[in-house]
Amino acid sequence: MKNPLKKLLSSKRKGKKPAVARKPRRGETLVRAEGIAKGFPGVWEHLILDHINFDVKAGEVHALLGENGAGKTVLANILSGFYSLTKGRIYVKGKPVSIKSPKDALELGIGMVHQEFTLARPLTVTENVALGLSTSNFSFPLSEVEKKLKELSERYGLKVDPKARIEELSAGEQQRVEILKVLYHEPEVLILDEPTSVLTEDEAKSLFSILRAMAKEGRGVVFITHKFEEVFESSDRVTVLRLGKLVGTMKTSKTNRRELVRMMMGGEISLPKKKPAKVGKIALEVKDLHVLGERGVPAVRGISLTVRKGEILGIAGIAGNGQSELVEAITGLREVTKGKVLIFGKDMTNRSPREIADMGMGHIPEERRRIGTAEGMTVAENFIMKDYRRSPFSNRSFLNLPFITQHSKKMISEHNILVPDLWVTETRILSGGNIQRLILARETWWEPRLIVATHPTYGLDLKAVKHTHELFLKLKKKGTATLLVSEDLEEIFSLSDRIAVIFEGKIVGTMDAAKARVHKIGLMMAGSKG
Repeated sequence: MKNPLKKLLSSKRKGKKPAVARKPRRGETLVRAEGIAKGFPGVWEHLILDHINFDVKAGEVHALLGENGAGKTVLANILSGFYSLTKGRIYVKGKPVSIKSPKDALELGIGMVHQEFTLARPLTVTENVALGLSTSNFSFPLSEVEKKLKELSERYGLKVDPKARIEELSAGEQQRVEILKVLYHEPEVLILDEPTSVLTEDEAKSLFSILRAMAKEGRGVVFITHKFEEVFESSDRVTVLRLGKLVGTMKTSKTNRRELVRMMMGGEISLPKKKPAKVGKIALEVKDLHVLGERGVPAVRGISLTVRKGEILGIAGIAGNGQSELVEAITGLREVTKGKVLIFGKDMTNRSPREIADMGMGHIPEERRRIGTAEGMTVAENFIMKDYRRSPFSNRSFLNLPFITQHSKKMISEHNILVPDLWVTETRILSGGNIQRLILARETWWEPRLIVATHPTYGLDLKAVKHTHELFLKLKKKGTATLLVSEDLEEIFSLSDRIAVIFEGKIVGTMDAAKARVHKIGLMMAGSKG
């Protein structure tokens, strides 16, 4: 079928247009949640949200803080219609409402930008936006949608090709699409879940300036973040959740970082400092690698690099410059058209992911829900995805359930993963941060000889970031070679021994991290030689 969306749209009935509402007064409460409680199947004895009160006012930017699993995203999903509440009430402009779907929320003026992507991968950017539109007949308004998308893209500085298919885009580009998809509806209340996780520093600053402008126009903006600097730079009020309970709400100008850290996790957290690398033999060697992107256009163009035992090589770059395709080629998820991938001296070019993993490689993927886990399977089943074929996890084709349970509980304890029930809880209901910890545990417990990690701390709170950095540095000390791909320059500098900058599918420079400068790396990421 040439256009899978047209058939889908033609099956829709005429949708209701939201009534034109008066412009809210600054300071007026747009949305108020009272006594919100939420539980999930297999988790009823432990409420994810325990009677939360929360409100959003016109003309404000409201930050929502908390550790992974604190319930921030669940609260946002309830307000935006993606989850139903177990108990409590929601009011919009003082009137009680029932929000049963995202469509209901949008008609009430509430839109949410998700941290985890909710896009139809085979469709284009324009088609994904059109999916959420109500049409007055069976027309197909792609030209109008594309035109407005281009205007929004330019207005907000969120570069994306409206004609590109989602499956062709990097994680950073998909995040931009999610933001544009919601901004298209011009909601009165905009909720963003970790909106800057895969944006560059300049893109993040641009986004927050837009959010501030939207608040000035009378909208209410809520953003979930783990970055304290974003709270103090951009928010008027801040609400802190901890383990599903409300800790407090206050004006940002009346608090400080130390108080917020104490409210979130009970004490100050400092990141570990790396020590000089004691490098050994070459673990990973990439020679003149060429890889095509989804549309058959060269995405990796002649990249060569090496990573040695006991070394962390950081790849810095803006999303969409070939780093996703590079990682996929190395890990066996994408075909190499030219060049070689050598792992511990053995040619593993175009070998299967299982064969590459069996060489001693751990892989922390860019898309944790789509590639890193099987969401419909239980937490225990996800823990043993790479090990179930081997003893002591199985014996003569039978799983060793007592050992698997013991092994899983140990990883949960070591990585502080919030899991109600190993064999009942489906991975899909875990928070994004807890899923990331699950993947980190599964990929590192056996101390792999080589790790390829893409955005390993994406969506993690400060305590989890510290734990992850300590884990990588511990493995480095034991001789593990690590290829680290991240758009977070602070993380790149904190962990890397050497830094390679990727731009338009090429490595445009490699340098010792100790001698590198953030300003120069940033310029190189943007295509300048500095």
